[in-house]
Amino acid sequence: MNLFSRASGKTGRGLPVGTRLRQSVREDEWSSLFAQIAVYSFGVLLVTGVFLLFFFDPSMEHVRYGGSYTRLDGAEVSRAYASTLHISFDVRGGLLMRQVHHWATLIFTGAVFCQLVRMFVTGAFRRPRVPLWLAWVAMSVLGMAAGVTGGLLPDDMLSGGSLGLIQGVTQSVPVVGTGLTYAIFGGDFPGDVIVSRAYWLHITVLPLAIAGLFVLRHRLVGRHGPGDVPDGRARRIPQRPVSVAIFFYTVAILVLLGTFAQINPVWLYGPYEPGAISAGAVPDWYMGFLDGAVRIMPGWEIDIAGHPLTLAVLVPALIVPGTFFTLLAAYPWLERRITGDHSVHHVLDRPRDAATRTGIGAALVACYAILWAAASNDQIAVDFHLSLYAVTWFFRIAVFIGPLLAHTLTRRLCHYLTTREREEAAHGFETGRIVMTPDGGFTEIHKPVHRELTPAAAPPQARSS
Repeated sequence: MNLFSRASGKTGRGLPVGTRLRQSVREDEWSSLFAQIAVYSFGVLLVTGVFLLFFFDPSMEHVRYGGSYTRLDGAEVSRAYASTLHISFDVRGGLLMRQVHHWATLIFTGAVFCQLVRMFVTGAFRRPRVPLWLAWVAMSVLGMAAGVTGGLLPDDMLSGGSLGLIQGVTQSVPVVGTGLTYAIFGGDFPGDVIVSRAYWLHITVLPLAIAGLFVLRHRLVGRHGPGDVPDGRARRIPQRPVSVAIFFYTVAILVLLGTFAQINPVWLYGPYEPGAISAGAVPDWYMGFLDGAVRIMPGWEIDIAGHPLTLAVLVPALIVPGTFFTLLAAYPWLERRITGDHSVHHVLDRPRDAATRTGIGAALVACYAILWAAASNDQIAVDFHLSLYAVTWFFRIAVFIGPLLAHTLTRRLCHYLTTREREEAAHGFETGRIVMTPDGGFTEIHKPVHRELTPAAAPPQARSS
């Protein structure tokens, strides 16, 4: 039974569709739609991925290309690259499907990260929704892994750059790095099995794991609910009319992007050649922080018992992201231990009412944004006629100063908003109308605030009563 049912005794099922649609829009907040966008983007990924399965050949065996793209006519390419060109130029609707699939990956990962930010700043990770938080954290990692493995499949120069990064990261692992690299690539880099291994991981293990997390998320939301907003008006997951509309909007946007916004033109990059790299090539946005961290990390390397330890790759590519996602998953327990709050929370916080937590979230977002921008340090230096050395040092400093500034400014903004609300609740808000008092003075008319306040925003006398 929904909120309208509780208020009036009528069920939403008996109401006209237009009334239910208006009710859903009124009762639901826009930020609660990130989860639905992620679900529908994942559905588009499955549909387009099944289409591409019929035409893609995940083999690194070399053949002579003889397709429609005449610039590569007669060139020696892998079957994976040749089949990607075949999908793009010779299969009806193939290029559209490829581009929609790629855009859906970006939108899916973005929606998952936005959902994580929303849950973080509203405290939706607290009891009893800790499993739901862990499901979304795991989904973000799996989504990134799915994007990386999918990016390797065309076997073009751009995916070759990702292969080189994977090789460097695995080789930087102490003691077992060389053996791990040999096991992943099936021999010397790049080998002839990495594309097929990434292919089966991309189409079986990762989609099944993500789908399982979505099923778990659905059951957890059904059990505990998504949480109520602070003013006491229960807002649930959007009802069917809004849900259907968001589905069509998501699909339409992805199709429009796939039609008019070119992405990953593998024919311009050319087939992968070990030892070569495309100029100006950067990974997809969700992996930009990793590339940026590697670029600005000093070239530190130490020797331990005669074995080199390459900190320049190990720290930014393994230790930093591993620590970040571990702390992200453990944050519900960390906050519970620090604050001593072990109670069950069914009402979400407003971000302004949890200034410290919101400041931490802003700091994390700022850190990611700086690392993401650092992934283009060479392009920034070229386009703005700056020294690459100076740009790199700027990001090295900004990655520490930027999050501190973001945290401080966000906390101050939150405190300002809550203070203003308390003053408005006590005295009303300023109308800008000045009147003369009987004794000849002047005063401004204040209008009472007609809204329900959270305990943090209510005046002291209201909270004490």
